Amino acid sequence: MALQADSRYSPEQLRTLALLGHAGAGKTTLAETLLFASGVLREKGSVERGTTLCDFEAQEKAAGHSMNSAIFSLPYEGACLQFIDTPGTPDHAAQAVAALAAADTALIVINAQNGIEAMTERMFRYAGERKLCRMLVINRIDADNLDLPALMADIRARFGPACLFLDLPAAASARVIDVLEQSEGAADFASVAAAHRALIDQLIEEDETLLARYLEDGNDPAPADLHAPFEAALRAGHLIPVLFVSARTGAGIPELLHVLAQLAPTPAEGNPPPFLRGEPGGETESFAAQPDPNRHVLAHVFKVQVDPYQGKVGVFRVHQGTLRKDASLFVGDARRPFKVAHLYRVQGKDMIEVEQLVAGEIGAIAKVDEIVFDSVLHDSHDEDHIHLAPLRLPRPMVGLAVETLKKGDEQRLFDVLGKLAQEDPTFLVERHPATHETVIRGLGDGHLASKLERMAQQYKLEVSTRPPAIPYRETIAASAEAMHRHKKQSGGAGQFGEVHLRVEPLPRGAGFEFVDAIKGGVIPGVFIPAVEKGVRQALAGGVVAGFPVEDIKVTVFDGKTHAVDGKEIAFVIAARKATIEAVKNARPQVLEPLVTIEIVGPESAVGDLSSDLSGRRGHLTGTDGRGPGRVAVCGEVPLAELNDYSSRLKSLTGGAGGYVVEFARYAPVPPAIQQQLASRFQLREDDE
Repeated sequence: MALQADSRYSPEQLRTLALLGHAGAGKTTLAETLLFASGVLREKGSVERGTTLCDFEAQEKAAGHSMNSAIFSLPYEGACLQFIDTPGTPDHAAQAVAALAAADTALIVINAQNGIEAMTERMFRYAGERKLCRMLVINRIDADNLDLPALMADIRARFGPACLFLDLPAAASARVIDVLEQSEGAADFASVAAAHRALIDQLIEEDETLLARYLEDGNDPAPADLHAPFEAALRAGHLIPVLFVSARTGAGIPELLHVLAQLAPTPAEGNPPPFLRGEPGGETESFAAQPDPNRHVLAHVFKVQVDPYQGKVGVFRVHQGTLRKDASLFVGDARRPFKVAHLYRVQGKDMIEVEQLVAGEIGAIAKVDEIVFDSVLHDSHDEDHIHLAPLRLPRPMVGLAVETLKKGDEQRLFDVLGKLAQEDPTFLVERHPATHETVIRGLGDGHLASKLERMAQQYKLEVSTRPPAIPYRETIAASAEAMHRHKKQSGGAGQFGEVHLRVEPLPRGAGFEFVDAIKGGVIPGVFIPAVEKGVRQALAGGVVAGFPVEDIKVTVFDGKTHAVDGKEIAFVIAARKATIEAVKNARPQVLEPLVTIEIVGPESAVGDLSSDLSGRRGHLTGTDGRGPGRVAVCGEVPLAELNDYSSRLKSLTGGAGGYVVEFARYAPVPPAIQQQLASRFQLREDDE
């Protein structure tokens, strides 16, 4: 049962929350329990049986965990709570990160047995960077052999003293005691009175009037007076409430719903979304979206899915105005609008058609090809060139080279891969001209496996796979100058172009900068694009080992042309060869990708895991407990050393280990490896 299509809410009634946390924390089960407790569901679904509202894809049911984010809403105490249930596996982290762009509150769920895990820490950090209000929900408080005081100590050690109890488990975790409005009671651990005092003291510091009154009469503020300072503390990160629940037994669920309905921020109470006006990469200024139903429409697309029946579906949050069916909308800076033929509210897999959506609501539009992930929808040219500050998505580093099993399926392969890439900003498709490889990249082996399975099941496309070439890069460590004159005269029209340029290193990650420093028109302005084209060609093809050159500034400062024979092609060739020569003289380096790795396995395997990591040119950064008898080994290792790591890990841990990688940085390869890579590469004859 879903919300009725004719339900209407004001922005003041809306609360938008992202359910975040590591796989196994119980987010989807918690979602079912919340839906059941609020009366939206008559019966709770089960992850094990594949009957949950949020995990409705066949792949998710088979795997027993979420792979995509899912939207659901429920009414409670006059509020409409909008949730985005997100995957907890690092392989599908993009779906979780993208949800941060639509939420006002990050509800981070922690498994009481396992404590703080990799995705717990990562999503807490990401939500903080996005300046979302954050709450921690400790789930599975009914489990055996828990040490909740130790877990709370770890939370405060890692996340700071702002993590304060909003309730405490009681009666052997059969219920919880609210410590905001109550100062007495017997909890399973900690003091209700002390927790109440710490919370009140934190809140009154946010309001000078309340503080003055408290210092004068010594009485706690009335609950109604605490709403504003509570929101202020959430926005500033001065308060990160901690709540306890059992999604299985229902303990703490009414209290959690009450807190979310009464204290979670409305669209106007949370930190404003970081909209910017201006072109990405150029000069921008902040733009304040107002959650006012009467202003121009402004909505942000945080999820795209390609449905076999609906086509491309864009899921968005309305940040300003009222979006109505039949409205005309622009996508980004497009000059021509499209008409909203159908407008939907999303409830799990159900698309419920509605007439309008107000500021703060999440909705969807289908069959509009122009809509892409991270695009902004608006109804006036006044909002042209407005975009949301980019999300810091994890970088896809794990790759597979793919090839169709049937001849003639190559174009279909690119079509299917294109559809999958539209849905997932961390699924990349690359075509390498030198190796003729089609490479797909994702966040992990599981991420790529799910895409291959989807290709086979939904699109009936079978492919073979093999390890791809490592995505090395080239750069320079010094400055150098070079020139090249291209002159060709063979009977007909001649070609002439001369280019003088300088190359300089840029900081790591800066990319490429092209500077036109020509004076006096020695190279006519009409040929400068040709010069830049030649430079880019040289950098794309590589100089030392055939990998793209990056973190480089190229300045063209002199040259010559010919009144008759000056040609575009001549300046392309001259610029390309001058760039190659300059890079050769600028202490070129080959860079390799390094990744952070977290390996989780039995405590007994720590020594073997650490030694194996060191043998792969890895650097150990620490170890950390991960529940009874398990430990995480953390470090940094070159991606090139992980090609066979899955099978090696199974051997070291008896099949009881797992690992997560995340891109860290590019760093120079050892000289011996650079020499080895360079020996395999040969420049094109016309570049010599």
